[in-house]
Amino acid sequence: MLDRYLHPHLGHFAVGEITPAGIDALYARLRRGGGVGGRPLMPGTSPGSTACFDQVSAKQCVGVGSGTTRQSEHIASRRCRKRSARRHQSNCELVAAAIAVVGASFGDTGLWINRALVVLVAASPCAFAIAVPVTVFAAIGAATNAGIVIKGGAALEALASVRVVALDKTGTLTRNHQSVIDVAVADGHTSDEVLGLAAALEAHSDHPLASAILAAAPTPLDAADVQTIAGHGITGTVAGQHVRVGKPGFVEPGVLAADTDRFQADGGTVVVVESDGSVIGAIDVRDETRPETPDVIEALHRLGLKVAMLTGDNAGTAKAIGAAAGIDEIHAGLLPTDKAAIIERLRGRGSVAMVGDGINDAPALAVADVGIAMGWGGTDVAIEAADVAIMGDDLTHLPDLISHARRTRTIMFENLALSGLLIATLIPIAAFGVLGLGAVVAVHEVAEIVAIGNGLRARRDIYGPQHDHASHTTMPREHARL
Repeated sequence: MLDRYLHPHLGHFAVGEITPAGIDALYARLRRGGGVGGRPLMPGTSPGSTACFDQVSAKQCVGVGSGTTRQSEHIASRRCRKRSARRHQSNCELVAAAIAVVGASFGDTGLWINRALVVLVAASPCAFAIAVPVTVFAAIGAATNAGIVIKGGAALEALASVRVVALDKTGTLTRNHQSVIDVAVADGHTSDEVLGLAAALEAHSDHPLASAILAAAPTPLDAADVQTIAGHGITGTVAGQHVRVGKPGFVEPGVLAADTDRFQADGGTVVVVESDGSVIGAIDVRDETRPETPDVIEALHRLGLKVAMLTGDNAGTAKAIGAAAGIDEIHAGLLPTDKAAIIERLRGRGSVAMVGDGINDAPALAVADVGIAMGWGGTDVAIEAADVAIMGDDLTHLPDLISHARRTRTIMFENLALSGLLIATLIPIAAFGVLGLGAVVAVHEVAEIVAIGNGLRARRDIYGPQHDHASHTTMPREHARL
């Protein structure tokens, strides 16, 4: 798996068991200019996945860090449950032994030994054992039928506890269908020249803005020595000119500062083009906000959730989109590591769900309590790093998903409460001989059936009656990445 994400030309190599120490060692070797399988890998030389290495750790880039951390948390949780089960078993055995010993001292030894055995059966957590798994399987099955992949019960439980939802902008809040709206040029240059030079470099990039520039440009020129600087831009040589293309700040707009400010104030994303150290143009690229975005944010607010936007775009564009959507917090101009740091800070308010689709979102998806990838146009890295993949192009799945998780948690608690009440009632009844062994077993069987039936309620369609199911477009099979 790692070769696909580290570099498209590494080929296949044996990784063995992936551990945090192993990933760190691999990362250190790559940063020193080393490679894998005899092939060198220099940070930033690939416009796609390797860009992560300039800004994030190897563990975060490939999502292994998230998997390792969450796996450790899940192992600790399982150990805790096993310890609780052992304590319950030991306590039941002690109670049964006490009943047998104390009862025998007052009368018929055989009678009290029989009652002690009945108490052991009465204390068996049959419904307890089945209460949660049945509910989780039913809930995950219902989500799958709706086009949502949940990678395990732990992710489902974490979703029910979410208090803050952080959303990426491009491809999540917007359609990720960018187009060039305007081009500002410096004296002595033309828009075709600016677009042509930018397209020559963007032809080597998988950034969402690249397709918009390529679509608007004349036939792109050939470029050499192309390098991607993650979160900033791309550089290279075109027709003997050293060209830099990127966000304001990476390439200072200079004489085009007023045009850049105007583009950003109107909600555009600005790409500045520089040739041989001189700014020659600024490109205004716009991305249409999803029409359902304001309704989705309102639905999340009704669920009592705070909503934050995390984007690498400029503050002007982010504020324009965030204000129109009703988002509570806006964090703009972020690099991949900045997004991860914001998520860590938001976790101080409670569990955080991060929703994104790009490779730059992978670190934030990894450190969030729940990572949710938009699967339709999401990168493999984002989907691998996430706990949940929405395999469609409809953001309205999000509040439905969280409501589904909360309903599932309620059903779990109902089953657990029923099971606990049953055991608490059966033990004293069995101890005093009111019910025999057959009756106790029968009660347990009935309780299991009730727990299963209640758990299967989680199979209910996750969409509310207000939704038009035809509007929930799921991913075609050929686009599925899981």
